[in-house]
Amino acid sequence: MNVVNKLLKALNETIDLKPDKWTNEHQFVSGMRKWVAGIVPVELLGRSVKDCVNCLMTLNQDGNFYNTFPDEIDTPNYGDNWGVRANYVEINNRAIAKMEGNKCSSGIFSTMKLLPAIPPSAKSWANCVILSQIFPNIYGDGYNKPAEVENSIYGIKLNMGFSRNIINYDIADKINPFEQFEAFNNLANFHGLKTGFRTVISADQIKVVQPDGSDVTFDWNNGKHFELFIKSHTELINTGFEAIFIDSAKHIGGYDMGNYTGVGALPSYEQMQYIIHEIRSRSGNTHLSFVGEKSSGDFQRYQNLGLTTGTGFIEPNDFHTVRDEAINYKYSENYSPGVEVSNDNDQGGRSYEERLRRIHNSIFAYEYPSDKLASFMQTEDLFPLRYDTNTHHLMMSNPNYSTDGTPESHWENLFAHEDGREYNRKVGELFIYTLNL
Repeated sequence: MNVVNKLLKALNETIDLKPDKWTNEHQFVSGMRKWVAGIVPVELLGRSVKDCVNCLMTLNQDGNFYNTFPDEIDTPNYGDNWGVRANYVEINNRAIAKMEGNKCSSGIFSTMKLLPAIPPSAKSWANCVILSQIFPNIYGDGYNKPAEVENSIYGIKLNMGFSRNIINYDIADKINPFEQFEAFNNLANFHGLKTGFRTVISADQIKVVQPDGSDVTFDWNNGKHFELFIKSHTELINTGFEAIFIDSAKHIGGYDMGNYTGVGALPSYEQMQYIIHEIRSRSGNTHLSFVGEKSSGDFQRYQNLGLTTGTGFIEPNDFHTVRDEAINYKYSENYSPGVEVSNDNDQGGRSYEERLRRIHNSIFAYEYPSDKLASFMQTEDLFPLRYDTNTHHLMMSNPNYSTDGTPESHWENLFAHEDGREYNRKVGELFIYTLNL
């Protein structure tokens, strides 16, 4: 039995699928590519996982409706170097998790439900969803806290499985955490998306859980820790993820440490080369994309490191600046700098008009579609957040915005309402014109 059907059964659902009327009423169409737009996230997040699968099947790009989810799902194929030109959209899967009282769980299910509202890949380049959290965070994993209390997503535990914010452990005896990730990846691939996840490499931001003792701080010079890092990430790649976003990648090997804002030692240049090589080799996956945060400037350094692309090189407010750089790097097949619509440190404050302009320039500023530079977006660039929070705040804290104790109320109040719906419609209109390029 495929993992999507296994998931449905674990949730006490049937595996028989039916066309979804709501999806047909909200779909945007670009050739054979379909997704829903002009929506607010609660309209999807408040539905069931079964509704999500029906929705994705209704949007199926080949025009066929399958009565059960197919056994064989292929990732969108853009060759080994797809990551050089991709659009990466980071979804904070903890922020959209199921909030009940002070408990937080099932963020992977919420992200599944949001997939129909993420535009699928274009003819010439891939769209890739990056998950903000995979591993347990050091303090308060599985719980939400008041908005003013820190609960950082940047501090993680290894050797402890996966975050209770993300995995549904209530059904882990029926479908284990690896299978839950695999089901997510199958659904994303079916919708025409690639997937990846964020990781951290600052040693003091990583704890290693010891079964018979206290947690210890990660040490890059400890062989067991080093091997654990490689093994943990390779196991995730083996569930279907194809990209890893590496926090603080610019500073690997002690580069530009005057601007380093992480905590603790970083791997040496040679260690990171080995890590990337080993993840590729052990997974048997030749088309992985390794994205480096702020890996701009010395491009040969990052290419030789094994990275595919990096953030923060080009500000996309000016169309001609982005276009000129796309032309400059049109022949860079193994590594190219990236265009940043926004990043995980975004403090909010941009107008809708400016965000739309930055998205427009990121996906249209090139001479030919095959020249396009990689771009990087956050949840808020597709689905605007409520006025008193921002991307970085939600990376540093995990508030429950429910006013009546229900998860639906949290999802409703986390995002902007009717103005957010109109903004999302305008984002959809931008992507309509790109997906057949």
